[in-house]
Amino acid sequence: MLPPTALPRRTFAIIAHPDAGKTTLTEKLLLSGGAIRQAGEVKARGDARRARSDWMEIERARGISVTSSVMTFQRGGIAFNLLDTPGHQDFSEDTYRTLTAVDSAVMVIDAAKGIESQTRKLFEVCRLRDIPIITFVNKVDREALDSFALMDEISSTLALDTSPMLWPIGSGLQFRGLYDLRRPALLLSGADGTAAFSRRVELSGIDDPKLEQYLREDDLAAFRESAALALEGCPEPDAESYREGHLTPVFFGSALREFGVAELLDALADMAPGPRPQPADPAPIPPEAPETTGFVFKVQANMDPNHRDRIAFLRVCSGKFRRGMRLTPVRTGKSMAVTQPIFFFAQERELAEEAEPGDIIGIPNHGTLRVGDTLTETSSMRITGLPDFAPEILRAVRLADPIKAKQLRKGLSDLAEEGVVQVLRPVLGSDWVVGVVGKLQLDVLESRLKAEYGVAARLENMGAELARWVGGPADEVAKFVARNRGDIAEDRDGAPVFLAPNRWRLNRAAEDFPALIFAATRERS
Repeated sequence: MLPPTALPRRTFAIIAHPDAGKTTLTEKLLLSGGAIRQAGEVKARGDARRARSDWMEIERARGISVTSSVMTFQRGGIAFNLLDTPGHQDFSEDTYRTLTAVDSAVMVIDAAKGIESQTRKLFEVCRLRDIPIITFVNKVDREALDSFALMDEISSTLALDTSPMLWPIGSGLQFRGLYDLRRPALLLSGADGTAAFSRRVELSGIDDPKLEQYLREDDLAAFRESAALALEGCPEPDAESYREGHLTPVFFGSALREFGVAELLDALADMAPGPRPQPADPAPIPPEAPETTGFVFKVQANMDPNHRDRIAFLRVCSGKFRRGMRLTPVRTGKSMAVTQPIFFFAQERELAEEAEPGDIIGIPNHGTLRVGDTLTETSSMRITGLPDFAPEILRAVRLADPIKAKQLRKGLSDLAEEGVVQVLRPVLGSDWVVGVVGKLQLDVLESRLKAEYGVAARLENMGAELARWVGGPADEVAKFVARNRGDIAEDRDGAPVFLAPNRWRLNRAAEDFPALIFAATRERS
């Protein structure tokens, strides 16, 4: 059974700027954990080598991740739940919601580029949720920035102490391997000249004479000088400081060539926290609480094109889940028997007989569950911290074939539940309005409507630039809605949304109705 319930849990996400190597690292971690036999490099030729954690057609075509993949595996007596998040900024909402379900994160940085804009944004989300971070500096086998300069950038930009764990010996064409600073050893490629990591040579330290057998004199002298400085000038890895968010262990490596991947997994097992308390109303939920609780952080429709399935991803927060038990979504108050829960490995699935805090399980359903739902056995507590964000791009949906109106409604409803788009219904007019954070989401919407629902739709510009939820005293809200009916829409819960033509109109509305709140975020109910 996977995973055995007696094993400790490590539930973590991988975050990165696009093209830093996040999906490659994900697959190499799975390979190291024995979950797959062959990783498929993103953009490789042929279906047999397509990235195994990127399953959606548009992901395969563009070589990027646009949804969060959930994968479970075990290694060394630890059950790992790995969540691979979208790196593209247009899908930051999905990433944010995914980060509510993890206890730690691995931040991937391109050794040639350092910290990039999306990396910084994702780090700030982790900091808001007190998620500890391990850093993996990827692609050191290519031309790279100076190792000390990279650590200085992490330290100054993110206000974190850096503790190097693996140290590179050269870079680019001069890359010779890695040195394990904490468990002295040399990590080398194959003796037959193959590029991938294949050997670990145990050593007594950086002065071990055995190093002379593997490194040239000039490489050895430069390595010993830099490694000594790293050991003397940087703090020791301290698990408590890392878990409190003050320090990040730094692993230099190459995901593609599998340098540093096994050592990264070892650090997650040894240092990363297990299940943590979840913020909730009226009080946080500790993992040791006896009642089974969890929350839905993601919904995905049509993961398998052969089956029109709909899966809710549930993070188990407390208690012990057993297949067949009845849980109640607090939002509806109607209990449901969870008879076919599943564990994930990308597109492969396994029936989940039991699950414990930290586990991610999938619950097949027909629209009963949605993102933000709290599931409990008996209580009415509600897990918090899963907001909707106001869209930054608004488009009117026009159908090429009016006969497909029913399929369009179904497709928009499903994709809104997943968080691909937000769907709004104007008070006046019959067209649907979709809102997104970035333009790539519009491409995904059009692609999936056509591929999964057989709907050809045009997304056209409209007269609104900004969307804000309207809140406040009921009589004031009603007055505002009545006065601005042409610019009002309703979200999926029927909450009023002001579609402002421009920033000036939004500011004027706030002046004219000081008792109202025009909110850019709204807690999922």
